Formats: sequence, C-alpha cells, structure tokens
Amino acid sequence: MKDDAFSVNEQELMDYYKLSGKSGKMKLRMKFMKSWILHSLAYNSPLSDFSISMQRKRGVKIGKNCHFSSYVLIDLLYPHLVNIEDNVTISHNAMIFAHINPTANLLLKNTAYPRKVENVTIKQGAVISPGAIITAGVTIGQNSIISVGSVVSEDIPDNCVVVGNPGRVVKKI
Repeated sequence: MKDDAFSVNEQELMDYYKLSGKSGKMKLRMKFMKSWILHSLAYNSPLSDFSISMQRKRGVKIGKNCHFSSYVLIDLLYPHLVNIEDNVTISHNAMIFAHINPTANLLLKNTAYPRKVENVTIKQGAVISPGAIITAGVTIGQNSIISVGSVVSEDIPDNCVVVGNPGRVVKKI
C-alpha cells in the first residue's frame, strides 16, 4: 500500500465494497460519481419529494411522510448506512455522516483514529433542525428534536430535546 492519503483512502473503500484491481477502481469511481450527481440534485432542490427520491436512489433508506429541506447533506460514501424512519423532518444545512475519517493525516489514521463506519438511524417523528450534525453510529430517538446547530455524537433517547455542541438532552417531551 502506498504512503499517500489518497491511495490509503481509496484502498479502504475498495476493501469495504469488496472491489479489486483496475476494474474495481473504475466501478468505485463510477459508483461515487453517480452518488455525487444524485446527491447534488437532492441537495439543491427546493422540492422535498424530489430530494427524497434522489436520496433513495443513492441508497438512503427513507420512510413515509418525511420532509427534507434543501441543502441536506447525507453521507457521500456510505448512504446505504443511513436509515430515516417515517414522519422525519430534516431542515436546511443539516449533515448526517455514517463515517468519520481523518482523511489526510496518515499518522492519526494509522494510530488512534482509524476510519469509523457505522449505521445512523433517525427514528420516526424526529426533527433535525437547521445546521445540526449527526455523526456515525448515532441513533436519534422517536419524536426527539435536535436543535439548531447541535452536534450529536451519542445516541439520543426517545422524546428528548437536544441542544449544543456536544449535543446534550435539556428536556424530555
């Protein structure tokens, strides 16, 4: 394996998606190009139904009666690990990540902070407010509200209001 960050990251993705060789690299790049195009269409659309349709085509699992505002960023590399249940609202500039990765710093990547790839679940009735960030491995409980600009890196129970960075429960509904 080469010592440059691009090669290391590409190899991690190849291994994750069980691809190898030059044809595997081409398949990986085409997969991400398609995902990026669909994401770009969803991200820039003011139409919630269209955004949801594009995200589903990327592999994001999305339930019924959801609402997405424009500028919602859902993990570009692992969209299939994001599960959004029924009646969820996701507001402008919210970000949902199914992976964490110190991409360019090989010292960190190879020691204390390797790539983390985990499912994200947003349970039914949850509200993700503008600018909120949900990180890999998190479950947002049913009917919970993630307030504006909150950063959630741990599971949130059902029926809670979360604020801040790091996100903390301030109220039970």
